[in-house]
Parts: sequence; structure tokens; C-alpha cells
Amino acid sequence: MAKVIELPTFSEENRGKLTVIEKILPFEIKRVFYIYCVNDVLRGGHRHKKTIQAAICLNGKCTIHNNDGEHTENFILDSPSKCLILEPTDWHMMSGFTKDAFLLVLASEYYDTEDYIYEEY
Repeated sequence: MAKVIELPTFSEENRGKLTVIEKILPFEIKRVFYIYCVNDVLRGGHRHKKTIQAAICLNGKCTIHNNDGEHTENFILDSPSKCLILEPTDWHMMSGFTKDAFLLVLASEYYDTEDYIYEEY
């Protein structure tokens, strides 16, 4: 099941914030992509055979609807210190992107069309 983890974030007055992704993800990063300039459309709509993903909304806000075959849940990503871990069995769809939303996704596998399952449970 998908879960949100808080990324370590360090704050200093006048110097801003520093968020670190190190030894916290349950996989080695093999692919990085980002989604932005999304109009009022749905993104995603799939799950994977092997790929684990970590989704971080670096700016703005979006919602990720998740269904793992037993539970459904909506996750609101609205902070760059919030990281949603999506397991291969997590059928997910992204929506509700604010105009300034910038969604970063880190993936455990290289892109492979054979890894995608589009049917929802």
C-alpha cells in the first residue's frame, strides 16, 4: 500500500530549507521524471509489475488517488518534504494539479512499456 514519508528537512533562519533524499527510499533510483504545466486532466491511471516510485510535489499541490486492490485512498501532496511511496501493486491516478504544481517522480526501474498495467482492480 502506498504510504507518505517525511523527508528530512533542515531549516535555518535567513538561509532557507534543505530537504535531503538519502538512504530513505526503499529502492535505488534508476529513472527521474517530472510532471508540470498540467491543465485540468488526469495523469497516470496505471500500476506496475516491478517499478516502485517516489512522488514529491516540489511546488504547488496535486492529489494522487491510489487503489492497491484492497484499499483506496487519496493522498494530497502539498509540501516538498512529503514523499509518497507507490508500490508496484498501487494503481494510481494524479489529478487536481495547481497551475504552479511541479511533481517529481523517482523510479526504481528504467522505462519499459511491458511494466505497465492499465486495468484498475
